[in-house]
Amino acid sequence: MSLPLVISPLQLSNALSNSNILVIDLSSRDNYLQGHIPGAVHMDPARLLRGSGDIANKIPQPEQISALLGELGLTAQQQVVVYDDQMGPLAGRMIWTLHSVGHLNCSFLDGHLPGWINGGFSTETTDNKAIPSQYPVTPAPGYLADVAYITEHLKDADHIVLDVRSAAEFTGEKVINAKRGGHIPGAVNYEWTRALVSADCPELRPAEEIRAELAALGVTADKTVITHCQTHRRSGLSYLFTKHLGFDKVRCYDGSWFEWGNRDDTPVES
Repeated sequence: MSLPLVISPLQLSNALSNSNILVIDLSSRDNYLQGHIPGAVHMDPARLLRGSGDIANKIPQPEQISALLGELGLTAQQQVVVYDDQMGPLAGRMIWTLHSVGHLNCSFLDGHLPGWINGGFSTETTDNKAIPSQYPVTPAPGYLADVAYITEHLKDADHIVLDVRSAAEFTGEKVINAKRGGHIPGAVNYEWTRALVSADCPELRPAEEIRAELAALGVTADKTVITHCQTHRRSGLSYLFTKHLGFDKVRCYDGSWFEWGNRDDTPVES
């Protein structure tokens, strides 16, 4: 079966009986055990990070992703549905990770578990275990931006850097785990939670509203959008909502400011 990239609790409820759906809960282990969508398997969101090297927040190596997807019991034909307890960044990063290895049958549950519960749907506390599978992966082109790619396209009018950190981080007033503060030259700032209704209602705002706000910053679907934050957690959501808006050319800079702001050879504006 195939579902849209962003689905409502009702759409998930209607599809939940399909054996070809894998629901992944990226919440904390404690929150998962307190209650989750029936049939959902838990995944530690730390598995979305490489976890080693100078920039541990980069995308895992292909063999790490293959092992993870095998543990989750994923098959190439399955529709993945993801949600988290962080208002969407982790679920968005999971979808980017799946897209980056060619698994495009992915959906993001709008509103996450609060939306599911508010919709009147039941939860369970069963600790569901996946039946392991074999899932070999090959990286797909077009989803990743690194320092070399950004530097090469820094002055190209058909590329734009979408920085979704806070305004204080963007200007350099606030510096987190970096030698230098500020932003990539030419980048525009759209704090990631602006795309949400509220912290209490972690649903995406209407697409036309987000699209208009991004367009005012020069972020339009005809350009290649490179999105990042501090560690490519928050920008997991900006990947999700730009793809939801129909932007085809979206790349994530997984090194994010943790890499860019700690190097001596990268240009910075403040």
